[in-house]
Amino acid sequence: MAGEQKFKRREILFRGLSLGLVAGGALIPGKPDFLWAKEKSARIPDLVAVKNGEPDAMFKKAIELMGGMEQFVKKGQTVVVKPNIGWPRVPEVGANTNPLLVKTIVESCWAAGARRVYVFDNVVSPTVSNARNCYQLSGIEEAAKAARAVVVPVDNFSYREVRIPGGKILKTADVHSLILDCDVFINVPVLKHHSSTHLTIAMKNLMGVVKNRMAYHLTGLDQCIADFCLYRKPDLNVVDAYRVLMSHGPSGPGNPQSADIQMKKTLLISRDIVAIDAAAAKIFGREPESIGYIKIAHAQKIGNMNLKELKIATYAM
Repeated sequence: MAGEQKFKRREILFRGLSLGLVAGGALIPGKPDFLWAKEKSARIPDLVAVKNGEPDAMFKKAIELMGGMEQFVKKGQTVVVKPNIGWPRVPEVGANTNPLLVKTIVESCWAAGARRVYVFDNVVSPTVSNARNCYQLSGIEEAAKAARAVVVPVDNFSYREVRIPGGKILKTADVHSLILDCDVFINVPVLKHHSSTHLTIAMKNLMGVVKNRMAYHLTGLDQCIADFCLYRKPDLNVVDAYRVLMSHGPSGPGNPQSADIQMKKTLLISRDIVAIDAAAAKIFGREPESIGYIKIAHAQKIGNMNLKELKIATYAM
């Protein structure tokens, strides 16, 4: 009973959360409310939001509230951790996923018993040398290697063609072989502004696992982003909203002191790729239905953008 009371004091779990409260800092650390469920499986939320911490600490709390990494990674499994490494920018700019977050996720996979953990991204780059700069300047290559991940070289990718069942525009795609062969796929985007889709978050981050990402832009970007999720949704999505690029995305101005960058110190985690994009949109200040691919993916029943229908846990550090 004492353990239950301690859990009640420290966690929040309720339906119909407005994610604007998380973004606005309305939560009071140490004074959360909790809707208790007797069975452990019943109290694992659909989505977790953690605020006011560093990337590593927020992830550790979020994955705890989701039941632990053991819910996703089993002993002996191969894992792909796919961050956004799209631009040759330092971490302070917010154009790429926070390297400390990537490191912590990789370490968590090992602790859960993973046999091998890979990290890669098909970056937005016309040349291999510039792509290598993305890996290095982002800090992700160094952080991932420090956590003993296999960082796949940008000039050593292999792809296989797959069919997209039910795709309205995207009928086939050349997908990175590691995505096709891995046991567990963890998607780790950064929340930021995007000049074409308004926001880039979890669904759009999957463009980094296909060979010809520019084809999306030529045929219908929002629909293609949603269509790909009909083929393979990640097993877990972790949205980095620590430093958020509010305008001039996706690459940003390159100046860490720019007014375009806001410190929101928030992290989201969910199995539902549509729900997590909807929650991230709210944190950014946009309604989910105003983002084309979120609205399309919800209509295609890829996930649920109606946050009031979800079990959401929030925690203020």
